[in-house]
Amino acid sequence: MPAQHVIGLVEKDEAFADEPTSAWPLAGIYVALIVYASLYPFQNWRNQELNPLEFLFAGWPHYWSGFDVAFNIVGYAPLGFFLTLGFLRTGGNKAALLSGIFIASALSLVMESLQSYLPARVPSLSDWVFNFVGAMLGSFSSYVLERLGFLDRWSLFRRHWFVASSRGVSASLVLIALWPFCLLFPSAVPLGLGQIHARIQSVLHEWLANTPFLNWLPNFEVQAQPLAPGVELVCVALGLLAPFLLGAAVIQKWWQRIVFLAIVIFSAFFVTGLSTALSFGPSHAWSWMSSWVGSGLVLGLLLCLLTLKLDGGSCDVFLIIVITLQLFLINQTGADAYLEQNLQIWEQGRFIRFHGLAQWLGWVWPFAVLILIFYKLLQGLRAK
Repeated sequence: MPAQHVIGLVEKDEAFADEPTSAWPLAGIYVALIVYASLYPFQNWRNQELNPLEFLFAGWPHYWSGFDVAFNIVGYAPLGFFLTLGFLRTGGNKAALLSGIFIASALSLVMESLQSYLPARVPSLSDWVFNFVGAMLGSFSSYVLERLGFLDRWSLFRRHWFVASSRGVSASLVLIALWPFCLLFPSAVPLGLGQIHARIQSVLHEWLANTPFLNWLPNFEVQAQPLAPGVELVCVALGLLAPFLLGAAVIQKWWQRIVFLAIVIFSAFFVTGLSTALSFGPSHAWSWMSSWVGSGLVLGLLLCLLTLKLDGGSCDVFLIIVITLQLFLINQTGADAYLEQNLQIWEQGRFIRFHGLAQWLGWVWPFAVLILIFYKLLQGLRAK
């Protein structure tokens, strides 16, 4: 190999090593999702006075399905991928592959062991084995793609598309990647994330039960009413504008923002349609697309185009206004009884591992974005 080529490879690796990686925050978030999916519903813990590792010696289960196999493999493959990529990006080349497989399989072992204390969950040797296979496939994929240079192309893409000097680029990319998953759980208003008043009311009622402070709580069930069509239109528009502004704040050029806008619009249509199909049946996949919702999407598109050439700091400021306004409006509406009845599907059968998970993402996402933006603004003030 020519000396110049070797020097070029070394310089390239050093340049990429200096860049922050999204692999670690993605791995951390994915660990949290696995913990939630593995231990849900977190109720009625019990000690059966059995060895929590007994499932390892209980033999292969008699009943298992192809869905279980696919779910366990696919569920842990991304974790192995992100862990190995994180080690590769931080200089741990020699042990990156083994470290990713070991940590992911160890997490699976801990989760299966803890399930022995939950009456609603059953630990299984097959689950752990297929989790291990998934982690191994994900780790090998990350390692091979890195060695073949495909992941360097992502680094080059990131360098050409995103503002290197912008704070919180990795966190912004993680939140952008999570946004479609937040839309999976059906909401009262399409693209309306952060509707938490009912959950807060429920928690406060539990905490303040049998105390005089309970009478101080506002009665959301009486006060909250369905949103007026015009207000729903605004909420939909803001729901489309928010992820676009989050990405535009760290994307360099206006034409790149147009490409990103197209991806946001496609994700909004596809995931919302998928969510509705899963909840109400495939024949109702587009029942959410009313005239008011369609008008809201058009308004959101126009607002995105109007903010197309704003600088990153202005995008952050407008994003705070957009999310705050949407949270205020979306939390004025009450729950749809028909929607709540059909959401029971998410609590049964194959959706039990997803129930609550996507909903929590939808609750938390707007507030996580606000925390990130305030952090960026605070860091900017400190740097001056």
